[in-house]
Amino acid sequence: MTARTRSPGAPLLWRLWWLVAALGCAGVCAGEVQDRVQARGEVRVCIRPNYHRISFRDPRSGQLSGLDIDLASALAADLRAKLRFVDSSFATLEQDLRSDRCDVAMFGIPVLPQRMEQIQFATPYLQSDIYAVTTRTSRVVRQWRDIDQPGVLVGVQEGSLLEPLLRQRLRNAGLVSIAPPHTRERELIAGRVDVFMADYPYGRTLIETTDWAALLVPPEPFHVLTYAHATKPGDAEWMASLNAFGARIQQDGRLDAAARRHGLENMVQR
Repeated sequence: MTARTRSPGAPLLWRLWWLVAALGCAGVCAGEVQDRVQARGEVRVCIRPNYHRISFRDPRSGQLSGLDIDLASALAADLRAKLRFVDSSFATLEQDLRSDRCDVAMFGIPVLPQRMEQIQFATPYLQSDIYAVTTRTSRVVRQWRDIDQPGVLVGVQEGSLLEPLLRQRLRNAGLVSIAPPHTRERELIAGRVDVFMADYPYGRTLIETTDWAALLVPPEPFHVLTYAHATKPGDAEWMASLNAFGARIQQDGRLDAAARRHGLENMVQR
């Protein structure tokens, strides 16, 4: 099982974004966030506390775990600052950063063009394709090519980035948007959908923690996403600090070690 695939358009998109950011800054961006972190001696990190293997809070113990929890601790240590976690979500990400609820968001955030218009991304550190979750006993979807077939119902979380993507990509299967309090897992087990789509961390968690889930890997890249830490735009010093941190954890092995601890070593961006 692997999560490492390449998206031909991603490097070009990334270079263009950095060119726009550099021209817009032109050396006059203030160090507002950097100065605040140094003055307070505290770095506030936005997390999404329901993201298994990335930033997850145990509902019983309240303990946080995941790759980005480890990396946030490493960032605070490098900055010699206290660490404070702030609960966030994909829905509130841009507002939380721009309103200074947190100094940086670290919860496996996919780099999307629409997000680049609102927030600033550090150098990507992870990548993942889209995977399919079905049941081990399914008679409808047993392999990837079974998904986009007439009569097959494909579940997707309502409002997620996958919803418009699947509406565009699926030609024959039906798409079912699943809104809370319903969940993709319950709809699949109940037979109201035949398969649902997920990224690698969530898919791997399911197959290791349940006795019913099966993960289907696309035979060729389906829609590769890169993930990066994010902050508000306009602070070149803080972005340089985050990129320097990203380079250090790549070089000294802390990123690889954290990824191995959480079973995500195949997602590390090289």
